[in-house]
Amino acid sequence: MKINWFTVIAQIINFLILVGLLKRFLYKPILNAIDEREKKIVSQLEDAKAIEEKAEKEKIEFKQKNDTFDKERKELMDKVVAETKEERQKLLENARKEAGVLQSKMENVFQETQENLNNKIAQKTQQEVFAIARKTLADLASLSLEEQSVALFTKRLNELKEDEKKSFIETFKSGSNIILVQSAFDLPEKQQSEIKNSVTKILETETQFQFKTAPELIGGIELTANGYKMGWSISEYLNSLQKSISKMTKEKPNEEPETKAEPEKK
Repeated sequence: MKINWFTVIAQIINFLILVGLLKRFLYKPILNAIDEREKKIVSQLEDAKAIEEKAEKEKIEFKQKNDTFDKERKELMDKVVAETKEERQKLLENARKEAGVLQSKMENVFQETQENLNNKIAQKTQQEVFAIARKTLADLASLSLEEQSVALFTKRLNELKEDEKKSFIETFKSGSNIILVQSAFDLPEKQQSEIKNSVTKILETETQFQFKTAPELIGGIELTANGYKMGWSISEYLNSLQKSISKMTKEKPNEEPETKAEPEKK
């Protein structure tokens, strides 16, 4: 068999032309596309790494900020709690002080009220006892209570001790020579004269007298001269009763008396 070299050579030339055309129009663009794709992938990988590094950095910064925020929040909470406790303590202390002041005021008001009550009870008791004593003395004796009071007061003047007389005289001479005599009732001329005579006997000199009615003395007589005071009153004999009443009202005023239960009736 004869070889057709022309055909062989032509096929070789065609193959070379085909390879050249493929390399120029197909293989080279594919390689370029592959290179570009590879570069793009590398670039994307680098961008992704940068983004990852940035994200990691931001994560660390966020953690640091979060830790700082937690620390500041804890410090702030501790400060608020401490201030709250301090303010609460101040409020409690102020409340205790105000309660103490209020309690003291209430005790003072209660004490004043009780003292007023005691005084009213004592005054009423003195008045009642005086009325009973006056009626009893009027029924049992020929002298009235007023006469008996003047008699006792005059007797007391006449029985003054030397030092009491000396004090009375010195006080009288140190100022005005007017002697004020107050009584719970109007004194008749006879009783006034008895008092004048007794005082003049002590002073050994004439003086001026002023007689005045003072019902608050409760059946008594009082002599005043330049600050010197001497008197007699039925209230002197009622002091113990007044103290007893005062003591009784101060002991558990709000306590109710105990009541014993009655036995059941069968």
